[in-house]
Amino acid sequence: MGQLISQIVLGLVSGALLVLLALGLNLIFGLLEFINFSHGALYMVGAYVASYLAVATGSLWPALLVVPVVMALLGAGLERTIIRPMYGRDQVDALLLTFGLTYVLIEGVRMIAGSGGRRVSTPELLRFQVDLGIVRLPAYLLFVVVVVGLVVAGLHLFLRRTDVGLIVRAGIRDHVMIRALGVPFDRYRTLVFALGVAVAGIAGVLTGPITGVYPEMGADILILAFVVVVVGGMGSFWGAVVAGLLIGVVVSLTTLYASVYAGIVPFVLMILVMTFRPRGLLGAT
Repeated sequence: MGQLISQIVLGLVSGALLVLLALGLNLIFGLLEFINFSHGALYMVGAYVASYLAVATGSLWPALLVVPVVMALLGAGLERTIIRPMYGRDQVDALLLTFGLTYVLIEGVRMIAGSGGRRVSTPELLRFQVDLGIVRLPAYLLFVVVVVGLVVAGLHLFLRRTDVGLIVRAGIRDHVMIRALGVPFDRYRTLVFALGVAVAGIAGVLTGPITGVYPEMGADILILAFVVVVVGGMGSFWGAVVAGLLIGVVVSLTTLYASVYAGIVPFVLMILVMTFRPRGLLGAT
């Protein structure tokens, strides 16, 4: 029983990180109608920035505050310079552009940091085990789940309770009407792209102490993040949350009981959802 609970918690942690990436992808696609295949590489860049900040300051805590800001500025710069000219063009152009950007970012990191990867230490404050009675779990894993929960709640409140969030949601539904009302839509596109990249950066910060950081880490998780978006429903906020946690737990349990199938389980689930509920678990019907 203890091993089962431990595996479920591991699944919730990996699923929570998938949720952050999927929410960023959903926001960007919803408002910009732009599939960002460089999202995983930006997540990787955030993880590397966090690793260097952790070494420079002796702690991961400053990275949790600094990295989202740095990544938001990077995202805003990318949107205004190379992403914006892609609006209105064929999606193939966007895919080619972001594929190219992905490899530029990966090779840039290799040139600066090398190909060997970097270890990131768990914050000293969280280097203990939490006794849950039948199982002891690393405090850092529970911390990750809590932080992701706070980020998800913050994003939800931002989208539901602020004027900016209202305009973003309206733009996702009908950006032509928003433009007709005189709203400076390009500014909101920049904001949403920056926000999506910032959230990916937070995921990178949290991942470092668990897996370390390495140039290919974004490619390893990006495909799963897209699976989460499809399973949850394109543009569905809570769909991404539910699907991310579901896929994380299912993969983790499959690893425990039938590890040979763990790699294909998310894709089997995606095929089933696309067959029987094409709009996703919580997508509009």
